[in-house]
Amino acid sequence: MNDQSEQRRYHHGDLRAALLDAAEHGVRTHGAAQLSLRDLAREVGVSHAAPRRHFADRQELLDALAEAGFTRLGESIRRAVEDASDGFAVRTRSAVSAFAHFAIENPALLELMNSTKRQGASSTARAAEAAFEPIVELIREGQAQNVLESGEPEELGLILYATVNGITMLVNTNMVSAGRLDELTDTAVGQFLRGAAGGARSQAR
Repeated sequence: MNDQSEQRRYHHGDLRAALLDAAEHGVRTHGAAQLSLRDLAREVGVSHAAPRRHFADRQELLDALAEAGFTRLGESIRRAVEDASDGFAVRTRSAVSAFAHFAIENPALLELMNSTKRQGASSTARAAEAAFEPIVELIREGQAQNVLESGEPEELGLILYATVNGITMLVNTNMVSAGRLDELTDTAVGQFLRGAAGGARSQAR
């Protein structure tokens, strides 16, 4: 396929989106280690050189896929907070539940997201920060209401993330039934809220 026929088939931006869709499918099916630009080009039906108009190399594609994953996760968390009924605890549970369900529905993608973030890709790190900002904002709200202890909201959020991420890993490795996800997540959030309220209760006395 020559450049002109490729351009007719894909409008501006369509090829990039098609490559990202194919890459996500590949990560789900075979894992990120097996992904190659040449194979993706063949899958979407363009020349092997065409993907390089959007991604300089394989790592740039993986970074973009991770960034897109964090953007989607952030949208899911924000939607969960907005749709929840009033009440700090209820909205916190809804936000954390949104993350938990994303994690078990997209285990390979989440693994890629976390590994890419650790490698320090700046745009991916910013997307990760934005994704979890609604939960951090909820923690700030709890602190302002003296429901949660003072301290760095990000640190409290990290503890909550680690706990729930551990639960999702147990589900994804079939050590715990997926049917228990909501129950265990709810318990984890409840324990977090009670534990993180200890200092706040002491200050209020």
